[in-house]
Amino acid sequence: MIISVARAALPRGWVCASCVLRRATPFKPVKQKRWLSAVSQQEPTSPTKPAPAIRVQGKEGIANSTSDADLRDIFDNPQAWVGFTDHSSPNSGLFRNRYLRTPAGFLQFANISLARAQSIVDKVLGASTLEGYRTIVRDLDRLSDILCRVLDMTDFVRVTHPDRKTQEMASVAYEQMYEYMNQLNTMTGLSDQLDKALENPEVTSSWSQEERVVAEALKLDFAKSAVSLPKAARDRFVELSSEISRVGSDFIQEMAPAQDHVFLPTTKLMGMDPVEVHKLARRGMVHLRTLSPAAAAALRTVRDKDARKHLFYASRTAANHTVAQLETLMRLRGELAALSGFESYGHLTLRDRMMARTPEAVTRFLQALASSNKPIAQAETVSLFQQKRLEHPATRQLEPWDKDFYAETIRRSMTSKASKYPDTLSSYFSLGVVIQGISRILTRLYGIRLVPRKTTVGETWHQDVRRLDVISDTDGHIAVLYCDLFYRPAKSPNPAHFTLRCSREIFEPELAEVGAQVQGGQGMPQFESPELAATDGMAFSRQGNAVKQLPTIALICDFQQPHPKARMPTLLSFYQVETLFHEMGHAVHSILARTSFQNVSGTRCATDLAELPSTLMEYFAADPAVLSQFARHYKTDEPLPYELLADKLRRTRRFEGLETENQIILAMLDQELHSNRALRPEFDSSDIYHNLQYQFSSAPPDPPNTKWQGFFGHLSGYGSTYYSYLFDRVLAQRVWNVVFKAGHEGASLERENGERLKEGLLKWGGGRDPWNCLSDVLKDERLMDGGESAMELVGSWGSSGQGQV
Repeated sequence: MIISVARAALPRGWVCASCVLRRATPFKPVKQKRWLSAVSQQEPTSPTKPAPAIRVQGKEGIANSTSDADLRDIFDNPQAWVGFTDHSSPNSGLFRNRYLRTPAGFLQFANISLARAQSIVDKVLGASTLEGYRTIVRDLDRLSDILCRVLDMTDFVRVTHPDRKTQEMASVAYEQMYEYMNQLNTMTGLSDQLDKALENPEVTSSWSQEERVVAEALKLDFAKSAVSLPKAARDRFVELSSEISRVGSDFIQEMAPAQDHVFLPTTKLMGMDPVEVHKLARRGMVHLRTLSPAAAAALRTVRDKDARKHLFYASRTAANHTVAQLETLMRLRGELAALSGFESYGHLTLRDRMMARTPEAVTRFLQALASSNKPIAQAETVSLFQQKRLEHPATRQLEPWDKDFYAETIRRSMTSKASKYPDTLSSYFSLGVVIQGISRILTRLYGIRLVPRKTTVGETWHQDVRRLDVISDTDGHIAVLYCDLFYRPAKSPNPAHFTLRCSREIFEPELAEVGAQVQGGQGMPQFESPELAATDGMAFSRQGNAVKQLPTIALICDFQQPHPKARMPTLLSFYQVETLFHEMGHAVHSILARTSFQNVSGTRCATDLAELPSTLMEYFAADPAVLSQFARHYKTDEPLPYELLADKLRRTRRFEGLETENQIILAMLDQELHSNRALRPEFDSSDIYHNLQYQFSSAPPDPPNTKWQGFFGHLSGYGSTYYSYLFDRVLAQRVWNVVFKAGHEGASLERENGERLKEGLLKWGGGRDPWNCLSDVLKDERLMDGGESAMELVGSWGSSGQGQV
């Protein structure tokens, strides 16, 4: 549990591998977060009836709107949202957390949480009776939740909130809690007590399946934190962890090419946008920043092969100091793994909460995937060479700097059906229409819908933030979703999903413990009930005797604001539509996996499974039957002509096999760099990368004296787990084809199929073996036991992106 908290606090915010790949900006790790919100106590509702009134702090209130049209309007019409802010309410605190009414409240929140955490630590360390050991998993999970409440929320606030004072106070609270967490990580007592509980059959027989899963996960966490080592070794472990964090941050922040700029005569840039060339030209020379979008565009469009060659070399060669930092990071991780008793850093990382479990299993998957993808990549390479020969009949080979240019040439030559349509694709995807469509999809599949909710004074961090309550047909209010989707200066442009607080059951002893705080006093907030005191004033639900804090999620994007004077809503490109669907897929996982223990709730599942729900959602974004449910022209309300999208997808996915092959090589590089080779004297990341290209690339490999691996920023945040992106792409494609596209047309929106995915996989979070979940969803017993054979089987299924168009 303690290490589980540490994972949440590491610079790997819920910006997943796929989300990171979407960024136009250089890679910068964001932090992972969890959640909070307002109280709800709902009676079960019928699918045909509107949601009942929502209880807010003991008063009857309505969720302001159950209208499908209003959901669209509050995102497309800025004035419509103004009515959803309650300016007359008292300050409810950020996210309706009663402690967070002022910046100083973050310190109060941290101090109260520290006191609660320490009381739990004392209880666990003092456990000696059978009953004491039976509740140890519950106690450790609550300890983890208390720390995560502060760490996740303050980490989100300090990188998102526009007010500097609030950022500063959130940072102080974060550092205070993080220091305490590190102290717990060096304590052997908690680990010893957990071991005693696990060794006692009278204890373990009383645990639920979730408790047993959490207990085993915590045991692995403790093993990875080196608590069983002598003090000197533990001290070295802490030193190495700090050094790894510093070097990893330096690697990202100081990443640079060996050549900052490329200088070319304007006459060498024929084919590039002349307006762009003119902007960059000085005295007949064009100055291109090596890693700029303009340089990437030049590689795709410039006809002069020598100019492309010059650009290619510059863009594929990292500075020596960048490569040195990368290799230092790999060596430090290797030493940390050896100190902890693991063969390599890959073995250390993959053992914990990963479906693959071992680097050997990852290799089996990647090699099988490479084999199934090879014919596609080879055929695409042949088409590039043939295109080059059309222009240069005497050519004998395709060069590395030819690939992007001739791929772009072929895409431009593809017959377009778009010309017969008067409007662009984005005209059918206003932001409000897309949110409305997502709600309709979730209703059809899972019986949940998105309902606009008034925000109170102090509840959100910016006036642009919309609040949506997630309402279930059967369980009432089940989650809170804050949507911060519009661009503003100084806001991170990276699309991201943050779980600010996880689902967790609040057990009766905890309610009794916090009951004394209901009346407040001495500057403390006052709460109307023990349930509110236990949740800091935020959302909970009661079903029967079970009280659960509700997941609260923030979605961050950087779409352009609606234009109020022109009455023009925010129109999304299809790329942005896919992005929003992807991030919403993460949110759905957090919403539906309402487990009793926060260590296994929502996206706290196997790391290499976490991208499956989000990647799967992208398939819905491109499905004709799904699009027919919502995609409408923002002026005429005419439905989207699907040919308009199909034409774009054909062009975009024309060379998907080569892109997949490149991702396979990068995943293999990640595995090799995190193997025990990192501790060998002859360790050379350039040699490793080039050897992998020569062995597995269908396209021409990079020249030997280039050093592209220095730009592979994902190595810092996703060490030895980069394969997860490909793994979940394959799984998503399989689930889509087997579950949602099997049978007749329109099956993609059948409730039976949604329930199959929810009951088999989504609702479990990390509380069940993920291989068992997949086996149930796909009805494939070969997956049941996991292991290398199952990984190889998944690789053999191949990946062709979003299916046929």
